[in-house]
Amino acid sequence: MTWVDELRRREEACRRAPSAHNTQPWMLRYREDAVDVHWDPARELPDSDPTRRDLFLSLGAFVEACLIVAADAGLPVRAEVAVDDAERRVARLLPAGAAYATAFTTAALERRRCARGAYEPGELDPAVVAEVAAGADLRRVPCRALTGELAAADRHMFGTPVVAAELREWLRLSPRHPRYALDGLTDRAMELSRAEASGLAAVLAPGVYPLARRLGAPALLAAASRGLLRYDGSVLVLVGRAAGPDDLVEHGRALLRVWLGLSQRGLAVHPLSQILDCAATADRLAAVLSPAPGERLLAVFRAGRPLREPVRSSRIPPVQ
Repeated sequence: MTWVDELRRREEACRRAPSAHNTQPWMLRYREDAVDVHWDPARELPDSDPTRRDLFLSLGAFVEACLIVAADAGLPVRAEVAVDDAERRVARLLPAGAAYATAFTTAALERRRCARGAYEPGELDPAVVAEVAAGADLRRVPCRALTGELAAADRHMFGTPVVAAELREWLRLSPRHPRYALDGLTDRAMELSRAEASGLAAVLAPGVYPLARRLGAPALLAAASRGLLRYDGSVLVLVGRAAGPDDLVEHGRALLRVWLGLSQRGLAVHPLSQILDCAATADRLAAVLSPAPGERLLAVFRAGRPLREPVRSSRIPPVQ
């Protein structure tokens, strides 16, 4: 059995990589002595992620997950990142002289969680942030400082019809949804009560949303998120140079390493990408953090110790 066959047997573990709205845009194409990492255009978010920042970060996280799984299996594999837009290929996995050097394992990938509920109070120790950053530019912002920005970003998300419609397509707010156990954002993963999930589904329903929007529903939905940051906790922001898609893929690899490092310390994360998807809130946060010329804010996420064990998100099983 070749290394390609061995990696294929472990593809399910690779799929534990994170992605925006849990779209899981990656596709693996197996060759005789290589594996190509492609993306599915049907799983892009053209309205929520028009610059494809989250797409390439997600694909980078998936590439890193593949290397971690391969290394854990003792397979000498390396990644050659080269985004080809025409082929929708992001990287090629190739044989290497030695296994990928990583501090993480397949079990670490399995343990990683996003937690969208309440966290224990207390800001992250700067030493811990420095340890998990491992050279990446990771900035720390108090949760309370972003309460208003998160509400403004949520108003933009819920109040922009095409963005709200795209979100609705990826919400799985009832176990009766046909794709509940496959992809998207479930009510349980978002820690919504049955009433909250039903209310959100009702407001975003195509026949209701236009009227609800005119009556101020986006502001009401955004107000519900204010409590998420009203405590003494930490939001982390990944900053870096990203001149093109290849750079974003590499930052996505680094982002997964950060999240796995936090997970090893019993900490979870909650992505707050909407702050960067709204131009106004992204600009205000950039003004606070003052990235160097040529640098961008790449990812924003809450990090801390959740009060409850978060629900594991769904994954599409690999095609055999």
